[in-house]
Amino acid sequence: MRWRSYVAVGDSFTEGMDDAYPDGSYRGWADLVATRLAAEAGPDFGYANLAIRGRLFPNVVAEQVPSALAMKPDLISFAAGGNDVLRRSFDPDSFVPRFDSVVQRLRSGGSDVVLFRFADVMARLPGQRLVAPRVALLNRAVGEVAERHGAILVDLYADDTYLNPLLWSTDRLHLSAAGHRRVAAQVLTALGIGCEEEWLMVPPHPAPSPWLAARAADLRWAGRHLAPWIKRRLTGRSSGDFVTAKRPVLGPVERD
Repeated sequence: MRWRSYVAVGDSFTEGMDDAYPDGSYRGWADLVATRLAAEAGPDFGYANLAIRGRLFPNVVAEQVPSALAMKPDLISFAAGGNDVLRRSFDPDSFVPRFDSVVQRLRSGGSDVVLFRFADVMARLPGQRLVAPRVALLNRAVGEVAERHGAILVDLYADDTYLNPLLWSTDRLHLSAAGHRRVAAQVLTALGIGCEEEWLMVPPHPAPSPWLAARAADLRWAGRHLAPWIKRRLTGRSSGDFVTAKRPVLGPVERD
């Protein structure tokens, strides 16, 4: 196997929310991928995860990309922009060329780079008419950039399985443990490496809730998750304030 080191760059998607280890820290698809790569490469394999929840694209580029390049890894995963499309300030005309430039930098260092077309998370969130076109633009740009620079594309958007709400956590924005396992399986497949078959298994799609029960669930979700998100936007705060990268330097991976 040609990958002896792997650095994951991004936001909460890559940090691993909401797939928790027993101690409450987050695992996520990147840890699962690293564990499988380490099993193939042996004890000298190194893994770093620089991703921090809530980070916008400019922060990811400024804070994480230089560190990733300095490590000179064989493989980098780069997933950023999901938080940006949720904000009014999102400017596609400036975002797309900046995204292209960053991927070019990552590839010019000699690393293989994994990029993602994001799954359709807006199917269960408010603001779909405003945000969905931005997500489509971002996904289209990712595909074009991947082809232009020879990056490895993982197309989650093309997988309708992610319409199953059980692949998402209770906040409706982050993946569940089952969702992270599926992403890990798709990344490993794109890399040409096998994975545990159960990682691709998904729970049966739940039966539709009665209208009143569904509206009650929407109200509980809004109070628990949407209202705090809006408050953070209004106060200029982030869920990632005071959070540091869980694996800031390349290190060995404990194999299951």
